[in-house]
Amino acid sequence: MTRNEPTVEEVDENELEVDKPKDWAAGIPGVYYSMQPAVKHMGAERTAKTLLSLNQKDGFDCMSCAWPDPDHRKTFEFCENGAKAVTWEATPVVISSDFWAEHSITDLLKHSEYWMGMQGRLTEPVYKPAGEDRYKPVSWEDAFSIITKKLNSLASPDEAAFYTSGRTSNEAAFAYQLFVRAYGTNNLPDCSNMCHESSGWAMGQTIGIGKATVTYKDFEMADLTIIMGQNPGTNHPRMLTALEDAKHKGAQIVAVNPMPEAGLKRYKNPQRVSGVVGNGTEMADQFLQIRLSGDMALLQALSKRVLDAEAKNPGSVLDHAFLERHCQGLEELRAHLADLDEQAVLEATGLRTEEIDELANRYMKAEKVIICWAMGLTQQTKGVATIKEIINLLLLRGNIGKPGAGASPIRGHSNVQGDRTMGIWEQMPPAFLDSIEKEFGFNPPRAHGTDAVQTIEKLRDGDIKFFMAVGGNLVAAVSDTNATEIAMQSADMTVQVSTKLNRSHAVIGKEALILPTMGRTEIDIQATGEQFVSVEDTVCAVHPSWGKVEPVAPNLLSEVSIVTRLARAVLGDKVNVDWTGFERNYDVIREHISHVVGGCESYNEKIRQEGGFVLPNGPRDSRTFNTPTGRAMLTVNELQHVERPSGTLILQTLRSHDQFNTTIYGHNDRYRGIRNGRHVVFVNPEDLAELGIEDGQLVNVHGEYNDGAERILRKFRIVSYPTARGCAAAYYPEANVLVPLGHLAEGSNTPVSKAVIVRLEPTQPDDDDSMTPQDAGADVPAPA
Repeated sequence: MTRNEPTVEEVDENELEVDKPKDWAAGIPGVYYSMQPAVKHMGAERTAKTLLSLNQKDGFDCMSCAWPDPDHRKTFEFCENGAKAVTWEATPVVISSDFWAEHSITDLLKHSEYWMGMQGRLTEPVYKPAGEDRYKPVSWEDAFSIITKKLNSLASPDEAAFYTSGRTSNEAAFAYQLFVRAYGTNNLPDCSNMCHESSGWAMGQTIGIGKATVTYKDFEMADLTIIMGQNPGTNHPRMLTALEDAKHKGAQIVAVNPMPEAGLKRYKNPQRVSGVVGNGTEMADQFLQIRLSGDMALLQALSKRVLDAEAKNPGSVLDHAFLERHCQGLEELRAHLADLDEQAVLEATGLRTEEIDELANRYMKAEKVIICWAMGLTQQTKGVATIKEIINLLLLRGNIGKPGAGASPIRGHSNVQGDRTMGIWEQMPPAFLDSIEKEFGFNPPRAHGTDAVQTIEKLRDGDIKFFMAVGGNLVAAVSDTNATEIAMQSADMTVQVSTKLNRSHAVIGKEALILPTMGRTEIDIQATGEQFVSVEDTVCAVHPSWGKVEPVAPNLLSEVSIVTRLARAVLGDKVNVDWTGFERNYDVIREHISHVVGGCESYNEKIRQEGGFVLPNGPRDSRTFNTPTGRAMLTVNELQHVERPSGTLILQTLRSHDQFNTTIYGHNDRYRGIRNGRHVVFVNPEDLAELGIEDGQLVNVHGEYNDGAERILRKFRIVSYPTARGCAAAYYPEANVLVPLGHLAEGSNTPVSKAVIVRLEPTQPDDDDSMTPQDAGADVPAPA
């Protein structure tokens, strides 16, 4: 295959430029930065074919986030990051066979995520034998044979782990988990382990379901939307349109975040005249600049104010009818919050009493309230407890199960929620496993498997020897980069199913394979004709996704084809599953889904309805709660204050505007004023003065965690920035090197990336200057 050679150079961090952060989002620049890369890399015809199909009812679902689609779709139903994601996937640039002869594993380790992603689409299976330093092209038959031989040689199925990214379709996810369980293990870690696992546990324990209790329409009906630990302007840009519509109908918006974000200040909607030639829409009516990990204290203080107001005017504040009929635990919560120390709250939050009072008054005046959140809450030590406090606050005034109100975790990956619905979880409940047994005639394993962090630990300890990932980039995504990379290199074999290169293709086991797959943008033709797949968004809406452009190479297989062919090779006739039928016609998979997955009955019929269908949701639909008591649970949670020793800061990791998860589209973060670089640390100017460090100075960032390991980001530039006092921020995934593998959220095992204690030290002339473009923390050797 002829390779359209990309012209990509690594960015020189010495050319980094810093400007003032913006106070508005989108507008004409949003259009320019959507279309310019698309036309440049795909051409006008391919750009039109893809972007005009993006998020349309007869098109394909955007892979860049899980924000829901409105009933009425605009012609341009996409945002800047969606356009970048499509451009990244649908590029006609491909990697030829010559690439693997030109680039060894040792060479790939020296390159950045950006450079690897820009090399183009993967088009043929490649294999790196043990003891060698290069991949070499192999046939699909040989690739499956190599994997089969390894899997069938393991002493136990639990010596293998099978990871899933949120880009995987429902059909591929269902087939994948079925293959893994038929093989004999529940080792099914996924990207949700690192993001909204805390939401799932908190909501499951309190209201019986770990999903949003709102629909898209609820946002425009809400009187008040509180957005906590979330930056929709960069991570879910289309959400700004829904918030703008709500504002125009009189809703109030409150932002709670350590950093001010442009999208929650002002939104210039490029599809409105006011967003093009006017000032756009003012978004947040109130901004509470909270200290990192102070959210739990704020929520408890709000609930206490609600209860105190009820005590002063009985019957006027709480929703007594709702609480008496549907809830449990009110008196225990009331007694617990009676002793809440206001001074402790102020210290934990960094807020003033007046700010908390103002938000409490807004909440009590509003009849319909939605609370949204994302990684800013879930990746805290007390992430589960914090989200339980959101549920407490909502339940007190009956803000679950009525129009315009509810709890809304905002998922960041387009089908991460659907994958979990389809069975991608190391702890699926017995009822699901019973349905698998009834449908397919084999008893799946019942013991819980390993999550993402546990998988890394078992790779490190030699208990897991085989690792496979369908999508994603776990090596870069998970915490403690150095420890993770050493663990992954301990594997006997690693297998990656991918569209493009990333760090996980360079940090590999003794043997390694890359299996190239189709993207969501591409037309999928199987034996019975063109196929479609389905996905679930953040509000439980399931809809079809149809590829619209020809695959970039004739040798590509769909994810369903890869999974089913591998299952046939590995399992043989071990189980009575029609893997060939699965691949020939995806309706066969969906028919099985309708028998196994709750809420998916008549799946083939419902998915063909215009716009798909919405899964049932007890709290939202009927105020029914699948908890042990059948009631929603108000819970008592002990407040924990994150101590910041003298001379240290609390650091959070975050995305830039030019990236999606670990995928780096470019080196600009224009809303925060960063251009041509990523090696920066955002610090409050008052903290800089206190620490004796200057804006623009180069520092080494030391992680302060008492486990004996050295964790350092070297030669990062200080950016004086209006973040909360005592708090700092650096980009993910580079800053993952600072997050210890054992620093986990209580109850969910999610890496705590939003409360990392760090110390800044000015660089010295003799500091190590050997950092690679990929990792400013440490060098990792190539595999033997």
